[in-house]
Amino acid sequence: MGRFPDGFLWGGAISANQIEGAWDVDGKGVSVPDVCTAGSHKVDKRITPTLEPDTFYPSHEACDFYHRYREDIAMLAEMGFKALRLSIAWTRVFPTGEEAEPNELGLAFYDRVFDCCREHGIESIVTLSHYEMPYALASKYNGWAGRELIACFERFCACVFERYRGKVRYWLTLNEMNTGIGRGGAVLNLSTVRGYEGPINGLPDNPAERFQALHHMLVAAARVTALAHERYPEYRIGCMSSFALMYPYTCDPDDAVLVQQRMHVANWFCSDVQVRGYYPSYMRRHFAEKGIEVAMEPDDAETLARGTVDFVTFSYYMSVCLSAHPEKLETTGGNFAFGAKNPYLKTSDWGWQVDPVGLRWSLNAIWDRYQKPVMLVENGLGAYDTVEEDGSIHDPYRIEYLRQHIEQMAEAVADGVDLMGYTSWGPIDLVSASTGEFAKRYGFIYVDRHDDGTGTFERSRKDSFYWYQRVIETNGEDLGGEVSHA
Repeated sequence: MGRFPDGFLWGGAISANQIEGAWDVDGKGVSVPDVCTAGSHKVDKRITPTLEPDTFYPSHEACDFYHRYREDIAMLAEMGFKALRLSIAWTRVFPTGEEAEPNELGLAFYDRVFDCCREHGIESIVTLSHYEMPYALASKYNGWAGRELIACFERFCACVFERYRGKVRYWLTLNEMNTGIGRGGAVLNLSTVRGYEGPINGLPDNPAERFQALHHMLVAAARVTALAHERYPEYRIGCMSSFALMYPYTCDPDDAVLVQQRMHVANWFCSDVQVRGYYPSYMRRHFAEKGIEVAMEPDDAETLARGTVDFVTFSYYMSVCLSAHPEKLETTGGNFAFGAKNPYLKTSDWGWQVDPVGLRWSLNAIWDRYQKPVMLVENGLGAYDTVEEDGSIHDPYRIEYLRQHIEQMAEAVADGVDLMGYTSWGPIDLVSASTGEFAKRYGFIYVDRHDDGTGTFERSRKDSFYWYQRVIETNGEDLGGEVSHA
């Protein structure tokens, strides 16, 4: 097992809409998540164009990080965090996305957060847009389907780039941009919601609209990347994709070709553009076969070429198997809801197939493809946690999941992958993006908050808190499962 490099960025990742709460405080505008109801891992959450009475909207209070950030960051520092990946809520800065001047109270909040991180020696890694868009832009322009959003996003990014100079060095453009390829991502990421109401995963299929919206996102990301490079040479800009590893279910060559084609579109397309600066050739055939025409302005190609990123980040949670004969297979559930069950893997409470070795494969594939520094910025286990009578929370399942994945990260480092850091998803329990649940917990820190809207918001340390503390202290050398509360 390889040793992690000195200066490795150990930490965790959160997002504004899933943890902050204070949805209408200090001038914040309404975002798309603010009109999403709670769901469960069996029942999809909904979008409501107007707020409904007697309906639970989990982002409105979330985990109250807005008022408790000092306590939370201090606990992360107690674990030894070197980095915290977090996002800026677009609607705190520009409430509708089209204001001429930013909201000073919103900007000041993130000043306090970034200053607090610096006081504790924690590097802030900031995602500019993490499943959070002003609802006004989604309603007026149908989200990223409207080219008008490029200028709105540029204005927002230019503002925060300048404001937080000296406080933030690492920036990610748009979270899991490639999820916009699927129907659910059209709401979560693209926010193409005009005229739509109902369960998120039941969104009507409109591939042409989705790829047009993705093009606008790619152009916007390239523009702000180029802007950062021109004005702030100390900044490092990364892309962020969801990486769902796919295996051929059998040795049938048709299964292998199917996996290659699906991996191209679902996993590689967006990062290929952001790293290489142009549309990959395989997308021409995909567009032709699907009857998709993407409208592009004359200077878009130059923009994409000019705005390539410095490093590559991704999320990794699971893998699936694909077959050219899916009618013969049992499908898997989970966040991605496609593919065949892998008989060699176990699944989480939410049906996600746990595949640590697949992480090593993915890290090597990303490094081999791009030869740019890589960071794993989301990875973790959503599970039910039980608070014992004495207040303790024993989560050996989470420790084992993370231990196995970190072991494979170390193997990838030994393979030669230039791995910058690791920020596990949800170090503090937060709202699930896919279902709006609190019960699906990821954290090292337990938050007393529940799906019926009850709870004190009090924080407490799980066993995994102390385990991860030791992992960071030893730079990944000690991954033993035993836990000390000393």
